[in-house]
Amino acid sequence: MSVKIRLQRHGKKGKPYYWIVAADSRSKRDGKYLEKLGIYNPNTNPATIEVDVDSSVKWLQNGAQPTKTARNILSYKGIMLKYHLMGGVAKGAFDEEEAEKRFNDWMDEKSKSIDKKKSDLQKLEDNQKAKALENEKIANEARIKAQEEALAAPAEEAPAEEAPAEEAPAEEAPAEEAPAEEAPAEEAPAEEDSKDQ
Repeated sequence: MSVKIRLQRHGKKGKPYYWIVAADSRSKRDGKYLEKLGIYNPNTNPATIEVDVDSSVKWLQNGAQPTKTARNILSYKGIMLKYHLMGGVAKGAFDEEEAEKRFNDWMDEKSKSIDKKKSDLQKLEDNQKAKALENEKIANEARIKAQEEALAAPAEEAPAEEAPAEEAPAEEAPAEEAPAEEAPAEEAPAEEDSKDQ
C-alpha cells in the first residue's frame, strides 16, 4: 500500500478549506484517510496553515509521498527541512542537537518574514482606509458646497422673478384687447351674409 500526503477538500463552494492527510493512494480525494496531519485555509491572507510537524516527519520517514501542493505546504512550514535534517542525523553528518538548532534558526527567520508580511499588509490596508476617508471628506465638502450654492441661487433668482411677474399683467392687457378686435371681424362676415340675402 503506497501512502500519499495530500489535501482533502472541505468547506463550501467558492470557499475551500483543506485538511492535510496521510491517505492510501487508492482512496478517493475526500474519502478515507489514515491520519489527519493538519489544515490549510487559502481564503486568508497570508494563508492559514497548521501542521503537526512530528507526525508529518514520521510519515515521510516511513515512505509517504507528498503531492506537489502538499510538498509546497510542508516546505513552507519547514517539515521538509526537518525531514532532510533527520536524514543527516541518520547518516551521522551531525547530531540531533545541531539539527534542532538549525531547524529552530530557520523557523525564527521564517516567522519574522511572515510577521513582516502581515505588518506590511496591515499598513497597506490602513493606508487604503485613510485614503478612502480623505476622498470621502473631499466629496462631502464638495456636496455641501454645491448644496449651499443651490440654496443661494434661488434666493438671488427670486427678486429677479418678481420683477417679470409685475410686467406680466401689463402684457396680459393687450392680449385681452386682441380678442375684442377679433370679435368685430367675426361680425363682419355675418354682415356680408345678410347683405347677400
